[in-house]
Amino acid sequence: MTYRFRDLLALEPLSRDELTFILDQAKPFQEIQKHPLKKLATLRGKTVVLAFFENSTRTRLSFGTAASRLGADTMNLQAEASSLKKGETLLDTANNLNAMKPDCFVMRHSSSGAADFIARHLEIPVVNAGDGTHEHPSQGLLDALTIRDRIGSLANLNVTILGDIAHSRVARSNIHLLGKFGCKFTLCGPAMWVPRELEKIGPPGTPIRCVYRVEEALEDADVIIVLRVQTERFDEPSLSKSDYILLYQLNQERMRLAKKDALILHPGPINRGTEITPEVADGPQSAVLEQVTNGVSVRMAILYLLMIGATGGPHPALEGKPQSAAKESANASD
Repeated sequence: MTYRFRDLLALEPLSRDELTFILDQAKPFQEIQKHPLKKLATLRGKTVVLAFFENSTRTRLSFGTAASRLGADTMNLQAEASSLKKGETLLDTANNLNAMKPDCFVMRHSSSGAADFIARHLEIPVVNAGDGTHEHPSQGLLDALTIRDRIGSLANLNVTILGDIAHSRVARSNIHLLGKFGCKFTLCGPAMWVPRELEKIGPPGTPIRCVYRVEEALEDADVIIVLRVQTERFDEPSLSKSDYILLYQLNQERMRLAKKDALILHPGPINRGTEITPEVADGPQSAVLEQVTNGVSVRMAILYLLMIGATGGPHPALEGKPQSAAKESANASD
């Protein structure tokens, strides 16, 4: 079955089959990352706008790398240079960028729903690279690809998410995606960051429980997703950094409570020594760097599917060697 997507704004509306299809399309792109020369011509002549109205390093660079490896050009807009600071509206900025005739619009914004708003006004595909506390679809997909690679399946896993879940778009995307594969969730953190209403945010029938002791949360966990704790949140009443470390930090001793082969994920950037200790972040159960590598593959798949669409023929990563490698091979045979 081949699926077509106009935009990628959220994972919540996508079916299990659609999500599996995207992950399967990302798989061949993983091989490209292993080549010494990584350039394909799939999107040659196409242009991708990277409109980041909120600061980003990993996601922006990852989408830029994905576009480049597919042969596309990029136009970059970063928060500190945005005309929004000069009084221009979000829609006016988007329309001005669109007037330069790009082929895809990737955007991050601090307001939930911003990507959906822009998608309703542009005729080109829009990719949500994170909007407020709503969703971060590509992060959810790269996390799922990493889990599937390491564990072999996404079905019926016990997933623990630690940290500031109330403000986390990463947590929501993971719950919406993994919940469609029968996963069970335990959400853990300080009470103000893990309100009970979060138990209702997953797909219908998804088992989600909120607990406030990390020891309880780690029991029988197959996957542990550690969220970055923003240091400014420690200004909130009744919560200090030292208290958080004492009660919720993922360290080696607490890891003994989880399954021996439990997988550790973190969306980055890591605050070492706060939400997670270095020995755990760098240990054999951690897949943090694999997530970063898989992020490029997933974003290559997203751009390919939205801008070209799977045709039912050979996957572009399987049609031959990367462009530069093929050229090098041809020169060698002259």
